[in-house]
Amino acid sequence: MILKNNKYILVGILSFSISSLLIAYYIEYALGHKPCNLCLIERIPYFISFILTSFVLLLNRLEKIISIIILLSFIFGTIVSFYHFGIEQGFFNESLVCNLGNGEALDKEQLLKQLEQSTVTSCKDVTFRFLGFSLATINMIISIILSGIMIKVIKNYD
Repeated sequence: MILKNNKYILVGILSFSISSLLIAYYIEYALGHKPCNLCLIERIPYFISFILTSFVLLLNRLEKIISIIILLSFIFGTIVSFYHFGIEQGFFNESLVCNLGNGEALDKEQLLKQLEQSTVTSCKDVTFRFLGFSLATINMIISIILSGIMIKVIKNYD
């Protein structure tokens, strides 16, 4: 019975991960809000959750180990979201992560041309709010909740 409940919870996590990614891409492409680098990094736990939860549901193997990996990915998401929230609120300074480009070595002319064309979104600029909250704030709260749910799932396997 408990393992059956875990399957339902994992289906919910899978559905939520898919929905979160679809919403993020809708905001980016349909509404035209360009994400910063931290926003892109904050999507990683949802991709990991999508892939690993699908694996568990299809193959019914390694459920506890994969659930632990999913938990760790949501904890990572919580930390990154908290850091992003702190940058938005002015608690932390922007780091190198916020300014990462494509990693190419450029000469002076290429660098000037890229700077003229650049529309890099700063990690401290909130370009989209929902109910008055930035997406980093919402993601931090959701990541904490999903981490708690995954702890419950892992405890159910014992």
